[in-house]
Amino acid sequence: MEQLEKFLEWGGVKREISCLVISGIALAASLLHFRPFGVDPAWIAIILCGIPIILEAVIGLVTEFDIKADVLVSLALIASVIIGESFAAGEVAFIMQLGALLEDLTVARARAGIKKLVHLTPRTARKLSDGTETIIPAEQVQIGDILRVLPGETIPVDGVILSGQTSVNQAVMTGESLPVDKGAGDSVSSGTVNQFGSFDMKASRVGDDSSIQRMIRLVQSVDAGKAKIVGIADRWATWIVVIALTAAVLTWLITGQIIRAVTILVVFCPCALVLATPTAIMAAIGNATKHGFLVREGDALERLAGVSYITFDKTGTLTCGTPEVATVVSCGQISEQELYRLTASAELRSEHPLGKAIVSCYKAQQAGDIPQPQQFQMIPGQGVRAEAEGREILAGNAELFAANHIVLPDSIQELAGQYLNQGCTLIYIAVDQKAAGFIALSDTLRQDAPDTIRKIRAAGAEPILLTGDHETAANHMAGKLGITQVYANCLPEDKLNRIDEYQKSGKQICMIGDGINDAPALKKAWVGIAMGGVGSDIAVDAADIALINDKIRELPHLLYLARRMMVTIKCNLTFSMTLNFIAIILAITGVLNPVVGALVHNAGSVLVIVNSALLLNWEKRSSEKLQV
Repeated sequence: MEQLEKFLEWGGVKREISCLVISGIALAASLLHFRPFGVDPAWIAIILCGIPIILEAVIGLVTEFDIKADVLVSLALIASVIIGESFAAGEVAFIMQLGALLEDLTVARARAGIKKLVHLTPRTARKLSDGTETIIPAEQVQIGDILRVLPGETIPVDGVILSGQTSVNQAVMTGESLPVDKGAGDSVSSGTVNQFGSFDMKASRVGDDSSIQRMIRLVQSVDAGKAKIVGIADRWATWIVVIALTAAVLTWLITGQIIRAVTILVVFCPCALVLATPTAIMAAIGNATKHGFLVREGDALERLAGVSYITFDKTGTLTCGTPEVATVVSCGQISEQELYRLTASAELRSEHPLGKAIVSCYKAQQAGDIPQPQQFQMIPGQGVRAEAEGREILAGNAELFAANHIVLPDSIQELAGQYLNQGCTLIYIAVDQKAAGFIALSDTLRQDAPDTIRKIRAAGAEPILLTGDHETAANHMAGKLGITQVYANCLPEDKLNRIDEYQKSGKQICMIGDGINDAPALKKAWVGIAMGGVGSDIAVDAADIALINDKIRELPHLLYLARRMMVTIKCNLTFSMTLNFIAIILAITGVLNPVVGALVHNAGSVLVIVNSALLLNWEKRSSEKLQV
């Protein structure tokens, strides 16, 4: 069914392009006075391009009394045909349909994100009953059921762990960069991933009440309530129709020449007005593509030009999104390098994400091989015990040290507290039952993040940090970036509500994120920008714009480009309306006839396209100031 929808959508576009090509050839033949069988070929353009415009105008008037630009176009078409000016009628219809096609090509929406969210929900669950394990459909799980979740599986419903120790990747719900250790009594959410170790849980929220289903509903409701910007030509259509009809009728009554009235309708057709916005948008989209942006919503740049705040998710957006070793601190008995090597050896067989991070960072940063451990034991909820090169190594959390009656020296504890306040996760290490030090892991800031934030503020937009990570990590990163407005511990609903509060106060928000948990906020924001390289497909589908190469340093260019595009659009509109009014005066005085009038306003359309094309290679100069 999805493939059929894509085929029909593409088939419709190809049909429109084919009609325009045929109509263009027919108009060229008409202009050269080629008359096969005595029939003006301009009639082909009238039929292929004009009839759909007339039908749409009639349906809009009858069903909703909706006066849009196509009402005036229809009047000009019919009047031109009545007085025998078929070329003028065909040319007007062709230009209007060309503008409509350009708009259609820039406003295509993708709905795949909601479908992918649905697919995140596990199809089955392992139910325990009377000592036996039965696989049942996930939708049949009831509140109070006892379920078992194996390593690598997605948790099917919300619940509480009854037994077992594990680490859960909660990025889908909270965006936290590091997995969270879980044990008996801890809550878990549907859609999150069990990293290692099996556990038994009791279901507390199931079906439509589960976390992942609530997120799906958030995305759907926000998508339905997000209104699109109405085209400027349609916003002005009522006044255009009234002015054009009044001028035409008065000219006819005063001069008695209907041809002058028809010429007014032809030159007042908003062809250049209709082309003013989509041509500038398409040129700006071409420019954005060169800088690594995929603009998925046609009016996204138009909206971006008006934002006053840009909210950033932290993990994967301003940071790299993967834990890395920040520092190794030794108590003094052995060197830091030796401590790092022994810890990597102890974690070599570990399935814990933090253990894997230590091993991978050691391999990337150090020369030489990691010694193979002679013995290895995973201690659930605490860490690992291993033996390497004749030494017993303990690596884990504070509970592991407490269980083995090992105490860190006061000076090392004070230093550990400083790293904890910076949002780091600590792995404490003991060698031969004596405290040896600790390793701090943290998410790392992107190198271009500070400069990007500075330039965004210089462009007139205030940055905000909106993250699911805990407060210490959020404040530490915000301090490095100079961001003063910080909201931490945000679930998807919290991000949605924060953005809603700002926008209800009249402050338009641009949201930049990368995770599945950002999808509702990306939909809700006035403009959503997803990190397409490291981000999830669902975040990209929810956003208006995707940054394909994840080079956030290009974000200030996009902001300036959007504002430059609006300047170009306003210049196009001013020029097209001025040309129209000059042409009306010439039509009233009889200087222009319908054919010449059509050519004049067609020349205006060409100039609008040329002006818009200048955006293709536009780059902001340091001295240039843009105001919209």
